[in-house]
Amino acid sequence: MKKLISVAALLAVSLTSLQAQAADTMLKFPIAGALAANDAQNRLGDSVKFYFADQPTPKVLTKIASDKTSQRTNGFGKSAEKACNWVFLSAMLALQKRAQELGANAVVNIVSNFKDIEMASQTEFECADGAIMAGVALKGDFVKIAP
Repeated sequence: MKKLISVAALLAVSLTSLQAQAADTMLKFPIAGALAANDAQNRLGDSVKFYFADQPTPKVLTKIASDKTSQRTNGFGKSAEKACNWVFLSAMLALQKRAQELGANAVVNIVSNFKDIEMASQTEFECADGAIMAGVALKGDFVKIAP
């Protein structure tokens, strides 16, 4: 019985330790760096334009909708920057897909939005880096802009 209690106590301590290690660390990385990695520019193309935070945009003709995306990727064995750049691209591709579905040609006012806490920047995005996973959440407005 003592062995069983000892094993249970050890297991409880191990699980608590794993939960503490699994907490996300919020990091900021340059948008330009993420767009330069993983062939992002080519994969995103130019059919949808992206504008971060309060970046100046061409004239907005029509606001179609607002939406958000939350993406995660396996970060095991990768640097935080590599995992975060990868998941940022996934989030951008999700915004692009949604824009195309809505008939929008731009996404404006893009902000990081992890756990519904906004972080607006023209130059940086926020990434939650955990022990096993990395995540990026973005939200923006889907619009038609003047050519």
